[in-house]
Amino acid sequence: MVGAGVLSLPYAMSELGWGPGVAVMVISWIVTVYTLWQMVEMHEMVPGKRFDRYHELGQHAFGEKLGLYIVVPQQLVVEVSLCIIYMVTGGKSLQKFHDLLVRQDEQKDIRLTFFIMIYGSVHFVLSHLPNFNSLSGISLAAAIMSLSYSTIAWGASLDKGVQPNVEYGYKAKSTTGTVFNFLSALGDMAFAYAGHNVVLEIQATIPSTPEKPSKGPMWKGVVVAYIVIALCYFPVAFIGYWVFGNGVDDNILITLEKPTWLIAMANMFVVVHVIGSYQLYAMPVFDMMETLLVKKLNFAPSFMLRFITRNVYVAFTMFVGICFPFFGGLLGFFGGLAFAPTTYFLPCIMWLCICKPRRWSLSWFTNWICIVLGVVLMVVAPIGGLRSIIVQAKTYKFFS
Repeated sequence: MVGAGVLSLPYAMSELGWGPGVAVMVISWIVTVYTLWQMVEMHEMVPGKRFDRYHELGQHAFGEKLGLYIVVPQQLVVEVSLCIIYMVTGGKSLQKFHDLLVRQDEQKDIRLTFFIMIYGSVHFVLSHLPNFNSLSGISLAAAIMSLSYSTIAWGASLDKGVQPNVEYGYKAKSTTGTVFNFLSALGDMAFAYAGHNVVLEIQATIPSTPEKPSKGPMWKGVVVAYIVIALCYFPVAFIGYWVFGNGVDDNILITLEKPTWLIAMANMFVVVHVIGSYQLYAMPVFDMMETLLVKKLNFAPSFMLRFITRNVYVAFTMFVGICFPFFGGLLGFFGGLAFAPTTYFLPCIMWLCICKPRRWSLSWFTNWICIVLGVVLMVVAPIGGLRSIIVQAKTYKFFS
């Protein structure tokens, strides 16, 4: 759950301001806990049916998308967009690691494109791992890394102290710019709280019986995850903004420079983490693509099919990441467009359709409030994110 989006939270705070920023952080935490609880509860809600299917290629058990309730294209957009963002994040963190350890007088002008390619090359190998369970070691390393670089981010900021020229006002010079930046920051927040879309896949791998349904251990995992999220997100967001104000970068580890060895290590932690995260979100996409090719287009299951499909996907996400390496803009755009539905309001719509709570009851009101907030977020955040990408693209040279 704790992903690279945590590094953008101080920047999102700078575009929202103290009052709205704190409110959005807290409300998002509460709403996403609630919607995640709904998803865990609904995984086996239809009597006598567990939403699993076993891939004909013999790869892994894979959670089906709750039948009619989760739209596969939406799921696909979420996972592909995450993989693209992780390509950019991994490449930029590698570049920062290089720049910190190589002296200024020795530095050569190495393009960000090459760092993204270096990061992406790892996935041409890891993408051929057979199933979710084979990712357990990588996932453990990724979890440790995310906790480590989050702690370094707020710890190094606290050690640096509030900057002498810190400003907490909005950075944009015009009202229009301020409004669009505000909308983009909402998408950054939504991206940081993303993760619901992979819950079904994980819960489907947990053994389940009528006596001991999978939702028991799954909910325990969610509780632990959200305690860790609070311990990571709130200190990074609030301390980072408090120290740097509106001068913070869209990735706080890019803003931090000292101590050099610690910030370099934190950036390498990010690289290790997004390697694991990329695989976690790519695995369901591989399953979807290969199922489509075998079932619908009548391709024969084979090693060559798997080899070509997965390598083409990795190459595609790498290419898009190289073309549009705008970390903040991508978070805002995809955070609203792809993650707001699955994180904020789709589970509530499903709950209303399946459980049918009494009209005007607390459950009915709660779900409708979440739906309204989520729909508004889905509409406005991509507008701000897209505008940010367009503004940055004006001065960007492709493949630079």
